[in-house]
Amino acid sequence: MIFKPVSSLTKEEKAFFIEKVGVYTRLLELHANSKGDSFTMDGTIDKSVLTELMNIGVISTEEEVHALRKVLGEDKYDGFISAVVYFLNHKEETEPIVFRLRNKSRKVLQETSEQRPAINVADFFCGAGGLSLGFSKAGYRIVFANDFQKICTETYIYNHPEIPSSKVFTGDIKDIIVDIKDYVKDDVDMVIGGPPCQSFSSANQRRVIDDPRNILYKYYIEAVRQLCPKFVLMENVKGMLKVANQVVEDYHSIRAFKDGKEYTYNVSYRLFNSVNFGVAQNRERLIYLAVRDDIEKRNGITPESLFEEIEDSCKGNTVFNLQSALEFIKPLEAPRVKGQTEVNDERTGMKIDLNHYDSCGNEYLKSINDGKQMEFVFNHKARYCSDVNYEIFKRLGQGEDSTNPKIADIMPYSRRNGIFKDKYYKLIADRPCRTITAHLKMDCLSHIHPYQIRSITPREAARIQSFPDDYLFLGAYLKTYMEIGNAVPVLMAEQISRVIKKHFD
Repeated sequence: MIFKPVSSLTKEEKAFFIEKVGVYTRLLELHANSKGDSFTMDGTIDKSVLTELMNIGVISTEEEVHALRKVLGEDKYDGFISAVVYFLNHKEETEPIVFRLRNKSRKVLQETSEQRPAINVADFFCGAGGLSLGFSKAGYRIVFANDFQKICTETYIYNHPEIPSSKVFTGDIKDIIVDIKDYVKDDVDMVIGGPPCQSFSSANQRRVIDDPRNILYKYYIEAVRQLCPKFVLMENVKGMLKVANQVVEDYHSIRAFKDGKEYTYNVSYRLFNSVNFGVAQNRERLIYLAVRDDIEKRNGITPESLFEEIEDSCKGNTVFNLQSALEFIKPLEAPRVKGQTEVNDERTGMKIDLNHYDSCGNEYLKSINDGKQMEFVFNHKARYCSDVNYEIFKRLGQGEDSTNPKIADIMPYSRRNGIFKDKYYKLIADRPCRTITAHLKMDCLSHIHPYQIRSITPREAARIQSFPDDYLFLGAYLKTYMEIGNAVPVLMAEQISRVIKKHFD
């Protein structure tokens, strides 16, 4: 469920609890304002409000209302209760707006989802859920997801209401790998994920992949061995090419047992660029595909033949440029005062705002938003810009970087241009965007907006990664860049998964 009762929260959970309550309140407040309505509250909570608080999941008993008020504080509490009253007075109209933030609504969706036949998938190192979203859109069912970072699993749970939160595990994979079948209760048809690996700079060593720093990759292999799926997809950075053959050896050494039978795997790898999958971004990623031996024989397929099908499926895809991702969204100005990234502001943007633009205004937006018009826009907030950076942003032209003579007199890293050549870079509107990376949480100087004097917002980065506009990234502002930068582009995941899906029994 999206909420735990307020009395059972840990200290870390309280911060996300308060944030999600704020999202609920904000969504209904904006909707009411757009309709010319306002929240009305007479200061009392009747039985219907108490029941709805339980349906949302923030309390389990009437006595917890006092704890709810204490955790939220007076202002947030009053706003939340007003939002609940508004919901009850406009339930049919507003339930689609807040169903992700209502345990009762999520339960109905999950029960319906579980009744449908589907291909079961376990997603390890799931992050904010880009890979899972692509597979879900293709008709797969995610039966388990795991990530170490709470911010990622909170975002994942919010945006995947069809998956019970009990099946999303926050924690180190090493804590579950020994008893993995106690966590993954369902029969798994496919394992997906992108285990983080350390630098491969010492690739002349005989078995670099055995470096203790790459233990997470080893746990991923062990998860495959224990779950014995029919197919495996592993995504990683281009640098993993240096140890590709070592990875192949590891997959070939798997001996998995299921129903008294022993199975092995054939595996291959291919470097793909997300731009070929209709994503407005040049992003090279190494994809490994493994096929269980019985499926390979029965269906007459190999990992190599699957890769050929995937490449064929990309023929005819439109190559989208950056501008297609940046259109039909509110222009913003960068805050010039520090500490404003969590403050809603008409000029610099808001975490949640009404959408006054066409969500399907061009073919790219239509593809990432599945042809739906979005009432809200999420995470479209500009980040702080210093006086020096503002001047640099203003002077640079598209495609120009730190070495440009226009900024030589004010360039802070002029003595280290060899290292910081890409420290400043203004994006080119009529080409696919350069790779969106997790480093954007540190600064966005490498991704300066092509027209506006600022760096790109988290929402613009998410669009470039082909996330739909209604995908809300929870957590602190700067960390949302990390969530987005680490993700697999949704459209890329979806297209690959559709090819593989054809070969399930």
